[in-house]
Amino acid sequence: MRVANRRRDAALLEGFEPRFADVKAVRMRYFVAGEGPPLVLVHGLSGAAANWRELAPRLARRCRVLVPDLPGHGGSGGLPAAPSLDAYAERLHGVAAREGMLPAAVVGHSLGGVIGLRWAIRRTDDVSALVLAGAAGIGSATRWAQFWVALLGLTRPSKAVAPLRRSIAAHGALRRAVFTRWQVSDPLSLTARAIEALLVATPLHVDVVSAGSALVADDPRDDLARVACPTLVVWGARDRQVPIDDAYEYARRLGAPLRVIADCGHLLIVERPEACLDAIEGFLRGIRPGSGSR
Repeated sequence: MRVANRRRDAALLEGFEPRFADVKAVRMRYFVAGEGPPLVLVHGLSGAAANWRELAPRLARRCRVLVPDLPGHGGSGGLPAAPSLDAYAERLHGVAAREGMLPAAVVGHSLGGVIGLRWAIRRTDDVSALVLAGAAGIGSATRWAQFWVALLGLTRPSKAVAPLRRSIAAHGALRRAVFTRWQVSDPLSLTARAIEALLVATPLHVDVVSAGSALVADDPRDDLARVACPTLVVWGARDRQVPIDDAYEYARRLGAPLRVIADCGHLLIVERPEACLDAIEGFLRGIRPGSGSR
């Protein structure tokens, strides 16, 4: 059974080795592959490491890549009643330290972007660069966002449809029903691999509500001046979930460049992986080793 589970886990991210570590009383599942400068990819709320299926293997051609399941998500244990997103950032830091991958560049999508910010603020010397991809944290602090995060966390619609993911990939009507324009610009543009990446790990979630509650209580704007590492903001031009106004505010407050991806919604890491890859690799190539300035 253990061998079968390991093979299943390995299939989530092609070429990556699944590993486990106990970090501050949380059993963390994560994946590693590649050689080169350390890079950590952090998924969003109700997501999992598998969400990086389109990007992680390509990034591993030039980097040592670590892709964790956040606490409560995928194969990681829960972190109930976490007082803030700092607790999530600390678990990621612990995994990266265990793997000897500090300092590391961090790419965070949605919730993962805010966790990346908290990590960079708390552990200044351990985050060498930061990419915010459709990052939550500004719009998610509103009452309307709090309602939707709580509703989605409790109902977990993606878990209900996960067993149907192959049928969803094969039928346009099902794609439009599951992946609305609130998530992507064009549901029909998603590949079968992308749909698998988004849904395959959702039945394993044990607690996404705690992360959602910590997210809506977190407004990082007053702390952004404490981010010392080079930062890039990447956004979908048609992101209806986290509006592009948030991207402009992040870029302005961080003094960071902004890359807007045309005809793209919130799930940019699976909807436009080539454009995301170009933005991430170009940014990382342009950073001087040891640079700590934006």
